[in-house]
Amino acid sequence: MTHTDPAGPVDLVVRDAGLLVAETGREIPGGWVAVRGPTVSALGGPGDPVPEAVRVISAAGRLVTPGLVNTHHHIYQNLTRSFAPVVNGTLFAWLTGLYPVWAQLDEEAVEVSTYIGLAELLLGGCTTTTDHLYVHPRPRLVDAQIRAARDIGFRFHPTRGSMTRGQKDGGLPPDSVVQTHDAVLEDSERLVAAYHDASPGAMLRIALAPCSPFSVTEEVMRDTAAMAERLDVRLHTHLAEDHDEDAYCLEMYGCRPVEYFERVGWGTDRSWVAHCIFPNDEEMARLAAWGTGVAHCPSSNMLIGHGTAPVTRMRELGLPVGLGCDGSASTDHASMWLEARTALALSRYRNGPGAGLTARDVLDIATRGSARCLGRDGELGVLRTGSPADLVVWHADDVAMAGAHSDLVEAWLRCGPARAGTTVVNGRVLVDGGELTLGALPEMLAAHRRISLAMQRSVS
Repeated sequence: MTHTDPAGPVDLVVRDAGLLVAETGREIPGGWVAVRGPTVSALGGPGDPVPEAVRVISAAGRLVTPGLVNTHHHIYQNLTRSFAPVVNGTLFAWLTGLYPVWAQLDEEAVEVSTYIGLAELLLGGCTTTTDHLYVHPRPRLVDAQIRAARDIGFRFHPTRGSMTRGQKDGGLPPDSVVQTHDAVLEDSERLVAAYHDASPGAMLRIALAPCSPFSVTEEVMRDTAAMAERLDVRLHTHLAEDHDEDAYCLEMYGCRPVEYFERVGWGTDRSWVAHCIFPNDEEMARLAAWGTGVAHCPSSNMLIGHGTAPVTRMRELGLPVGLGCDGSASTDHASMWLEARTALALSRYRNGPGAGLTARDVLDIATRGSARCLGRDGELGVLRTGSPADLVVWHADDVAMAGAHSDLVEAWLRCGPARAGTTVVNGRVLVDGGELTLGALPEMLAAHRRISLAMQRSVS
């Protein structure tokens, strides 16, 4: 049953879903979603009249969810995926082996790698991502990322990453990829002034993101926190990712990383951190009291050999926990579906079947939890009337899904692999019939191959 809207047909209706998960706790069998312009105009179930639409997409038998939200990434690293000299190293050995390659980054390399990285995220059902670009051998690299995101129409939260401790200061990175305190702060303020959009439904927001406690000075951490407060933007960094980080903070600052985090002014609900594998119970309670979010990156943490964050305990304490696919040279993929499935399996391995996460828990983490980390709770990661029209119709091969009739959410993560059949961002269909609608993709793939080979061969 359809009805005519006095305002005319809506732009898009996705209808007859096997199951529509509008948001955590609201599931509609046979549901539909209507989109007008960049927003959800209505949604309902089989008994509700469906508005006339310019385009109708059938989701018969499929799971429809809000778009997934990625809370931690280093997209430029897709230029060095599975780089043989470092794949079996520790975190610090991995970093020191790749810094000379990344020192060659320029605007073209960053723009092309970002375009490819965002395309990959779309195929995995991601409609909003942050990115942490902390290697700056040349100026205006974040600007290049923003150009790529705007070309595609991707909802983007880039962070202005930074490193100021080079090898001459006892740090890990070569001096060619670090910057001075003043250069970091000046460019951070420039980017916020030029690009940050605080309005509801914004497609672009900037956050400030010193790389880690061991890669910038205490002054940079403090001054970045003060700037974020003054400009009303968010803060991001790596925290409690490695035991070497514990040792470094104890030697340099006389305390563990979470205490140092608080000391430099980061203990706030403005902050979200990546990994957070090794906090103790008291530290998790402090993070929860501050409202600091955690980007859970299960695949990266396992591949580097670190273990996994205590996500179940964090959620019990009330920490905002989101999902992150992390760097394309550590995880070697950018599929949020695969990251979600890994989070499910790893939680049950760590905690046992009675205490591990369910598929619905993981979907909540990848949508509502991630939106909380980015300061967009209730706006992103949900499908409500008036919310941004970011949604996914999931597809899995009929053979792989044979027999999975009783619970489409559990089947979504347990069967598969699942892939986005349709991805809608801000009302625009960017994946259609399982294929990207990006006209420049072949040209960008060719450029990516050329740049990646040149960078890797230069240090081989």
